[in-house]
Amino acid sequence: MRKRKSILFLLLVIVICIFTACSTNENSEKTISVYVGSEPESIDPAYNQTVDGATLLIHAFEGLMTLDKDGKPMLGQAEKYSISDDGLTYTFTLRDDIKWSDGDPVKADDFIYAWKRAIEYKNATVYGYLFDVIVGAGDIYGGVEGVTMDDFGARAIDDKTIEITLIAPTPYFLELCAYPTYFPVREDIVEDNDSWTINPDTYITNGPYKLESWTHNSEMIYVKNENYYKYKDLGPDQIKFVLMTDANAVLAAFQNGDILFSDDMPNEEIDAWREKPEFNIEGELGTYYISFNTEKEPFDNFKVRQALSLAIDRNFIVEQIGRAGQQPAPAFIPTGLTDADVTKEFRDVGGDYYSVAKGDYEKNLREAKKLLAEAGYPEGKGFPKFEYMYNPEGSTHALIGQALQDMWKELGIECTLVDQEWNTFLQIRQDGNYQVARNGWGADYDDPITFIDMFLSNSGHNNSQWKNAEYDKIVNKIKNSFDTEERFELMHEAEDLLMQEAPIAPIFYYVDIFLKSEKLEGFYSSPLGFKYFMYSSVSK
Repeated sequence: MRKRKSILFLLLVIVICIFTACSTNENSEKTISVYVGSEPESIDPAYNQTVDGATLLIHAFEGLMTLDKDGKPMLGQAEKYSISDDGLTYTFTLRDDIKWSDGDPVKADDFIYAWKRAIEYKNATVYGYLFDVIVGAGDIYGGVEGVTMDDFGARAIDDKTIEITLIAPTPYFLELCAYPTYFPVREDIVEDNDSWTINPDTYITNGPYKLESWTHNSEMIYVKNENYYKYKDLGPDQIKFVLMTDANAVLAAFQNGDILFSDDMPNEEIDAWREKPEFNIEGELGTYYISFNTEKEPFDNFKVRQALSLAIDRNFIVEQIGRAGQQPAPAFIPTGLTDADVTKEFRDVGGDYYSVAKGDYEKNLREAKKLLAEAGYPEGKGFPKFEYMYNPEGSTHALIGQALQDMWKELGIECTLVDQEWNTFLQIRQDGNYQVARNGWGADYDDPITFIDMFLSNSGHNNSQWKNAEYDKIVNKIKNSFDTEERFELMHEAEDLLMQEAPIAPIFYYVDIFLKSEKLEGFYSSPLGFKYFMYSSVSK
């Protein structure tokens, strides 16, 4: 009897151990853990301005349209749509089976409310200008006197029908309808509740997943939304978005199997991982650049800005720091976008604004010194010491900052490096309380205007505080143009002015680097940098 009890006890211990191991496995068929970024600044569709924040939003919300695996717009909350012959009026019909995560039906008014909220002048959303293509929206967002919401060209005809009138044919409008800023929100949840996104009980969403818990600076747990119309097609029951700031810790978590995906890794590890099957490089429509605060001396002088830009050895940065195939940027708008003639790229037609050939750096440096002297600072004499601000997440930004510091010393000028935590960094840069800061921009949709209209005087993304009436006039013409060739001619004209005035200094064009476990299947990403886990699974 005693022997039998021992065997039974041993079997019980084994069963408990197996059960415990299974229950604590964070990456099973039903649960996946991934890393896409640190603590988000906002998960409000109207206020998010980051790529990692957008990844969180596309799992929680859905627009009239959504993006397929190739980054092309397809029907989302809309069952169908029609476009008038003149290309100015879009009519969307909502699906009958769409609901919010609390079970209430999604209505046309939920979209209209969200859009009006984003363009309301008093709300000061950074992305409100994305609605400029809709009649009245630009004036409302700009706070033009006498213009009211009654002038907004989008309306709910009934609970299932939305009619939108554009100021001009907009080839990328369906892509806008898939963008997070165009997602719906519920007025009864959002109005007069600034903390609605913080509490999972009030974070009512209409997308494939819903927020179950949020341990700040640690993790966000998303679970399947049982009210989502494609619920049966969804993958993992639970997605854990881990929130970390240290690239080395993220890599260690990936190596240990604690996470199956990492959207970051230490630069010094790239060469060691390059040939491994988990290492991925994909194209991305984006530019890494520097913002000069044009309202602060001496950066209010365009020759100073041009000089600092020319003194940058872009080849050194991409080869010795980036190390992943980034392209030195001879202009702001990156490669990968077509021109009016779709057989040509916008960048090829627009050309280069300075040489990024390796053999021309010394020539660029001589021109930079000449410009600095013309600005009143021969050999850097009298140039005030200034700060270069960056966020410390990962190692890239710090290494680039150190490189820039050394390169600008060649002009006889000196800067100090200042790092700020991500959310603090975003706020300081947006408020204009800096001198020079690192920046980056990824396309919101497949059209060059996404890189151009961010420098409008009233744009929330115009971190350089640069205001140019002629530039605003050109962009307004672009958005009101009915002629494709004219649009692109004007976009090239706008980039000419931007690069001449140099409120920014492009450094390189992005590539998307990430680590993905071979066990993670069904994952995909878009050229915008958004990551899609809702249809993924874990192989055994």
